[in-house]
Amino acid sequence: MNKAFAILLFILAGLFNANAQQRKPFLAFASDTQEPMWVEKLFLKPDSNLKATRMIFDDVNAVHPSAFFILGDVVSLGKSTSAWKHIDIYIKRTVQDSIPVYATLGNHEVMFNAKKGTAKFTQRFPMYNPQGYVEVVDSIAVVLLNSNFDKMSDIQIENQDKWYKNKLALLDSDPGIKFIIVGCHHSPYTNSRIVKPSRHVQENFVPLFIRSKKCALFISGHSHNFERFKVQGKYFLVIGGGGGLHQPLNANNETMHDLSADYKPAFHYLEVQRDSNELKILSRQLKGDFSGFKDGLKFSVKAKD
Repeated sequence: MNKAFAILLFILAGLFNANAQQRKPFLAFASDTQEPMWVEKLFLKPDSNLKATRMIFDDVNAVHPSAFFILGDVVSLGKSTSAWKHIDIYIKRTVQDSIPVYATLGNHEVMFNAKKGTAKFTQRFPMYNPQGYVEVVDSIAVVLLNSNFDKMSDIQIENQDKWYKNKLALLDSDPGIKFIIVGCHHSPYTNSRIVKPSRHVQENFVPLFIRSKKCALFISGHSHNFERFKVQGKYFLVIGGGGGLHQPLNANNETMHDLSADYKPAFHYLEVQRDSNELKILSRQLKGDFSGFKDGLKFSVKAKD
């Protein structure tokens, strides 16, 4: 190799590493990366959904977050080995790129056989805990919960509620935690015509989230859309654009007022970054011609005093 060329490569590599080190840590979130089921295609229009999911993982790997969180419906049918075929490859590549991947259960993971589906899920995500679990990155605590209430026993629901209440209290009192993000699969608020707002999430998760002084963002999926709601001063995001079939929406209204009624990318994921006492949120959207991703909606949330 030419010596001058080798020196140039060395300098460029140094600049690249310096830029990578200077960039502040951030988190990536996606939901509903499942491959469409044939029965869904009878009612909803497919749109290169498998390609979209692959491109989301590729873009996440390229921007290289400190952690990647998937909020359920990772696959179309959790109990089926074949349903995990593509996702296993994507997750393996992401982990090999030193990006830890965390997830919580969606309804498709527990469909038809909850025990078998959960077992296959925990094989891929051994950190998963049925009563809830938390990961902390750059003073941001991400609390992941199971919103499949119809598949849970009364004692399981009670245990999760108790864990959630105690964990938020501990995080609120921890000076090392600046923000708390709560995530689950089923959305407490959505205008989707296909799935309804989850009453159980509204009753079991939302009140404690609202009362917590550090809870700043509630993220969910299930509705295959991007939606943004503000309830009692706090933000609720629906980010179900990970690759599932896009769902039609009811018209915006006062009861379910979507602040992002004009921002409806078919496929997207979320970046969240702490900047001092502010949480910066960015929606990365797949371009309509599938030529790549671009920055979409941006907004920020300030820490409460």
